[in-house]
Amino acid sequence: MTNMVNKAQGFGLSLITKMASSDVLDQLKLRKFVEKSLYQGSKAGYKTLSKTQKAFKANKDLHKQRLNNQEKSLFDLNYSEDQQMTIDTMSQFAADILYPLAASADQNETFPTELWQYIEELGLNFYALPEALGGVAAEKNILSNVLIAEHLAKGDFSLAAGMLSTFSVINAVTQWGSEQVQALYLNSFAQDSSIRASFAIQEVTPAFNPYQLKTKAISRDGQYFIQGEKTLVLLAESADIFLVSAELNGQAEVFILRRDESIQFKKSPAMGLKATETATLIFNQTPTLRLGDEDFNYTAFLDLGNLMWCAMAVGTCEAVKKYCIEYANERTAFGEPISHRQSVAFMIADMAIEIDAMRMLILNAASLAESGQTFHREAYLACLLCAEKAMKIGTDGVQILGGHGFTKEHPVERWYRDLRATALVHSGLHA
Repeated sequence: MTNMVNKAQGFGLSLITKMASSDVLDQLKLRKFVEKSLYQGSKAGYKTLSKTQKAFKANKDLHKQRLNNQEKSLFDLNYSEDQQMTIDTMSQFAADILYPLAASADQNETFPTELWQYIEELGLNFYALPEALGGVAAEKNILSNVLIAEHLAKGDFSLAAGMLSTFSVINAVTQWGSEQVQALYLNSFAQDSSIRASFAIQEVTPAFNPYQLKTKAISRDGQYFIQGEKTLVLLAESADIFLVSAELNGQAEVFILRRDESIQFKKSPAMGLKATETATLIFNQTPTLRLGDEDFNYTAFLDLGNLMWCAMAVGTCEAVKKYCIEYANERTAFGEPISHRQSVAFMIADMAIEIDAMRMLILNAASLAESGQTFHREAYLACLLCAEKAMKIGTDGVQILGGHGFTKEHPVERWYRDLRATALVHSGLHA
């Protein structure tokens, strides 16, 4: 454990040091943030506050925060310097940290405690916080957020989802939160980096429709209360805050609430996403606040979450493709590598084509979203394609490995199980 902690600190500091030498920091006004991260990263150890120690204090002087749209006229396929740096950093992190942890995390059905320290020392959540609260978000960075999700998922789909849970909640509160909600929760995230958050969107309903909710919200004496059940909640037992979808006066809405004794937790392990410790939550008149006000858009809320799932699917599909290429080149049959057979070569070629198509649709939707344009059609098409092709690529990966693809000796069977979540989970993250 000590070695892992030291490795985490060393990795975090090396990344920060590398970033500090880049001129892009001054261009993006990130210098202060990096210096702060360097200071935080030099601290020895990581201490998790208990649930009773975590204080939620409102900042009454905080005005509503909304990130500005990015000014762009064309969909540019070239990454900016800071985006490329983000891609390189997350890819390295995925390869060096997430991938080695993934098999045991899946086997034990637990989210590795080491990752909380990595999140802390990398300052991941500060990328979602507005500048007014000590973060670095000056404008919408939806494209960068989906790139983070994609390249973390190259290491492991499930671990990436867990790492991005609190990050996504901060994004949602920044994007949609009312002044009251932001004054309490954004300020709390800024003051206490140990606060963890998750989404409760999915319900135990066949062919679940996120617009037709069984979970209900009622208003009584100026206070909202939640009654109902949610499933597939990521890191539910670790979370201090939940974003919950519920029906209010016949319309789907999103509410934000803190963990309390009115919430019943029930472990509900899934076929995939095992490392996220998925659970079912039962709300019994749980007090809550409405997330947004007049500018809240429930459809856009879901679309931005779905883009994150799609991005993670692309990253995991890239991992499947890479592994299959290596396996096909090394595995011999009848005196030659199986990659020499057209059936195998064509299957891998199809993977590459499908991954590129998925990525283009995601990036197009994200680009439109961060420029303030309508993106529902593009996000919907991206979700349809990713749901279909992610499962196909997972299946093909198992097929290429044959019997080996069905065993835990190889990671392909885990990726296959995780990728199936792309077609089932509605939101639960947010770009």
